[in-house]
Amino acid sequence: MSEPIDPGVIALAAKVFDLAREGDTEQLTAYLDAGVPANLTNDKGDTLLILAAYRGHAGTVAALLERGADHARINDRGQSPLAAAVFKQSSDAVRALLAAGADPDAGSPTARATAQFFDLPEMSALLEA
Repeated sequence: MSEPIDPGVIALAAKVFDLAREGDTEQLTAYLDAGVPANLTNDKGDTLLILAAYRGHAGTVAALLERGADHARINDRGQSPLAAAVFKQSSDAVRALLAAGADPDAGSPTARATAQFFDLPEMSALLEA
């Protein structure tokens, strides 16, 4: 039988996820530099990177990638960080993810399919470059 999770740990994780959603790069990176895993995942499979990308926080995306966040990790719904950034039309986040090696054809829907479905020609052009 496993031990119950310390409520303090749960509260810290919730705070870190909120920092990623809010794009509070300075505070988030302080936690990461202190040992919080860059690939921390919530109960839906969302990573800090997916949450930052979905909110269009390019600086936070870049900082997470610099600290080892996995750009290829897909959440429980099949979504990738790159598809999230495309959906939010965050050109800088898309560029950072592509520079880190993110695959435009990973996940479901893929970043490429997301750009096509929502008729985002600027995002399609970034993915094709």
